[in-house]
Order: sequence, then structure tokens, then C-alpha cells
Amino acid sequence: MSAGPAPPTNGRSPEEARDFYQLKQRAAEYYRSNLVPQRMQQVLNSMFYDNPDDVYGHLANYFASFAKPAAISRIVGKEKLDSAGQRTVQVEILCTIKNLEKSICFTTMSNSCHDPNYTTFDTMDKEIELKNLSAQIALEWINGPLNSLIKGLLPANQTQVDKFLSEYFQRKVEEDEEQKKKDAEVEEVVPEPEQSVSTNTVPVLDKKKKPLKAKKSIAPEKPIKPREPAEKCFPGAVAIGVVSLAVAKAAVKLQNTSLFLHIASLNHEPPKEMRMPIPMVSLLSCGKSSGGKLRLMKEVIAVPKHNLGYKQSLEMMMAFQQQITKWMFSQKSLEKEKYEILTGVFKHPDEMIELYTSLIEKHPSIIGLIDPLRKEDEEQWYELCHLLSPQCYFLADGASKSIDKFITSGLGENRYSGLILKHTNQTTISDFVQVAKLMEAQDCRFIPSLTDAETLDDSIADIAVGLGARFIKLGGLCHGERVAKYNRLLAIEEELAQRGALGQAAEHQFPVFSEEEHDPNSARPGSEQLD
Repeated sequence: MSAGPAPPTNGRSPEEARDFYQLKQRAAEYYRSNLVPQRMQQVLNSMFYDNPDDVYGHLANYFASFAKPAAISRIVGKEKLDSAGQRTVQVEILCTIKNLEKSICFTTMSNSCHDPNYTTFDTMDKEIELKNLSAQIALEWINGPLNSLIKGLLPANQTQVDKFLSEYFQRKVEEDEEQKKKDAEVEEVVPEPEQSVSTNTVPVLDKKKKPLKAKKSIAPEKPIKPREPAEKCFPGAVAIGVVSLAVAKAAVKLQNTSLFLHIASLNHEPPKEMRMPIPMVSLLSCGKSSGGKLRLMKEVIAVPKHNLGYKQSLEMMMAFQQQITKWMFSQKSLEKEKYEILTGVFKHPDEMIELYTSLIEKHPSIIGLIDPLRKEDEEQWYELCHLLSPQCYFLADGASKSIDKFITSGLGENRYSGLILKHTNQTTISDFVQVAKLMEAQDCRFIPSLTDAETLDDSIADIAVGLGARFIKLGGLCHGERVAKYNRLLAIEEELAQRGALGQAAEHQFPVFSEEEHDPNSARPGSEQLD
């Protein structure tokens, strides 16, 4: 049996000729396995009949359809300032597209490390210090472990990205708890210093001072519960939320679509019609340090009629705001005298029930109350809900929990018509979707809102539309960070109208709460007014 023909040497040694022959075989197999010859033949045959003007552009478009999807190559965290001039975090997403690394998008999110309802002059410095520390840790996470964690993932796979981010954050929380336990054990081992025993065991009374007599109370009042501690912010948590949002915006950029459509697809199949959220526009903001009656009304918020278009609603709100501003300037001295009279007037939570009932009876145009009572006054809150829920919404803002708390513990036995929620810290896009579904199942209104120190990022508008929010609370029609969100909503309304997919908001339906026994240990809410 004769051997097959040897490959031509072309002046090469037998070993070199054999290596070259094997290299050609590997190259041919590589091209065959990737269907290169087959697709080259297809495009060359079809291109001749198509006769494109730009031959190489035609080839590029053809082969682009077979290219691998864009994958995250790396993320870059940078320090930025929010609207209050304090440190926050920006994330840049870079993807590998057709073997080249390209910058896709930048995203900035508020670094919220305190509850404004608990902020005092004495705690302000400590809160700023915590905010700076949180931004520093967040940048370390983004440019370190989070960068490696999501490298190679597809931006379109939001659920997988958010799962990895949430698991990383949970590990950090568990590590922190373990470290605190170890520190506590070390402190227990250290013996306490001996204290000197005082010889004066009996306090010496001043004979000149007469003992105080207890004042007689005409009607004993119910004791007021002390305030619950504020939710603690985990330093660095903002890294989770901002990376999740950046990945969502990168997917939108790569797919050449809109963020609200992308978010709607994460929640369910995008409906044929999408409605705009009704804007809750602050007309008067009375401030936290105001005395007397001004403590009752933290904000006066106007809500346009449900059947108005978004643009028409904003024009009406702008007219209201301008008129009120003129009135405030012209009546400044009279207003001061009016409110000064009520300074020092305090009411028990039981008395507030009568006050709100009278207020709603006199002003039927009020369609909602935001945090009418503290969340600690649960008995009065339940009674107020029973009395007034057929006439207006009961909304929890400061009395609400953070989104991740609702995910872990549920809404509980809610006695509120809606929750005002913010995109902060470790809240991912998937968390927003999950909470929106949870609230929809319990006939609870989902109301996206802003944090105290915002950025110019307008993604909250897309989140509100994509998740079908009934309302959105953005504050007054002023300041660049707020106006950016209002402008984005106008652009979304125009896009939906062009698509023929703009729906109309339904009439207000106030969930009615019956007077039933409630579990005091269940989740419950805690004074603003909607007019």
C-alpha cells in the first residue's frame, strides 16, 4: 500500500512543511466551525443582485447581524457632587462591541445616607461624614470587586446583574454583622475597672428649696409613644443602586429603545397603551423648623385632574405656582403675623383626628394626606384611615420603609392607599419591579419620588412610566435637578403619542379601610396635604 502524496515543501524542511500543513488544516477547521465560507458565499451571491452603492458597508451590515452581543467589559466609578454640593457616585459602563471596547453611558445617583425627618442641627456634621464615607466605600466597590463581578455579563440581562449585585451586598452586610459580634465578644472579655464606692449613699437635700407639688390633671392623656429609630444606611450601599441603573441604561442604549419601555418589559409584556403618572407638584413648602400651625402643613401639593394631558397639567401647575409666588410676596407680613399667633400650640394625636376630619369636610377638593400622623401613632392612624379613607388617599412618605425592607418583610397589614418610594442605596431596578408588583396585588398606589439631594439623572421618570405608577412626586417646578425629570416626562408623553400608545389615567378610586382589629406588630405607616 503506497503512502499518500507528501505536502509540497516549497523550499521548507520536512518538519516546517508538516507544521505549515497542520496550520492550514486548523485554519480551515476554524473557518468551517464558524460558518465563514458558507456565509461569505451567501452574501457574495446576494450582493451581486442587490448591487449596493456601498459594497463594504453592505458587508459590514450583513456580518454585524452574526456578531456576538455586547458584553460588559468594565465599569468605572467616579466621584461627583449632588444638588446639595455633597459627594455622590457616577458609574461609566464600557462594553466590548465587535472586539472593540466602547463607552456606553454615564449614570449618577443620589447618595442618601440619612432620613431628613430625623436630621437635626447636632447630627448634621455626622451625617455629612457618613455620606462621604459611603461614597468612598462605594467607589472602592465599583472599581474593585463589582467590576470583576459583572464583567462579561450582558446589559440586557438585568435580572442576572441585579441578582449578583444583591448577593454581593448581602455578603457585605453579613460580614459586617459577624465583625460586630467579634468586637462585642472582645469587649466582654476585657474586665471593667473597679469603681470607688461613694460614702455619701444618701442624697443631701437642700432645705431651702420646697418640694415640688404634682399638678392635678383634669383628663389623663394617653401616653405618646417615643419615636422609632431611623433606618440605618449601610456605607457603600449606593454602589449597588447606581450600577444597576447604569446597566439598565446601557441596555437601552445598545437596543436603541427607551428606558421606560425596557423597564416595562422587565415587569411584564409592555401594554398597548401606557399612561402618564399624575404629577404631584409642591406649591408651598413650609419647612421643618417652622412653628405653630406650619408644622401641620409641611407641603401644599396640587394634583391636576386625571383626564388632563401631562403637558396641559404642567402648564396649569406653573400658573398656580406663579400666582402663589406673587401672593406670598404681597402678603408676606400678614402671613407672618397669622402664623406667629399659633406658635406653641400643640395637639395630642387624638386631637389630630378631629382636626383632619374637619379639614376634609371643609375642603372636599383635598384628595389625599401624606403622613398625617407619625408612624408610631398607629391607633390614631388606623382610626383616621377608617373615617376618611372613602374620601381621600392616605399616603406614607416619611412613614414608609425603604424598598428592600418591603421585599424582605412584605407590605404587612397596610393601612395606606399608597407608598412614596425613592431610588436610593442598594435598591436595584429589579427591586423596583418586585415592589411595584407587590403593591399592585394589594391595591396600593406606587409613587416614585426624589431624595433630598438629587442629581440631574432623570431615570425616575422612566421608572414611573414603565411601572405604571399612578402618581409621581417631584416637588416644585424649579431647580435643575427637578425640572430635568419634568422635561423627561414631557418627552415620554410625546413619544407615546407618536406611537399611538398614550393612554388616559382613570378616575380616582380611594381604597376604603374597614374598622377591623389589626395586629400592632405588623407593618404600618406613620404632615403633608394634597390639594
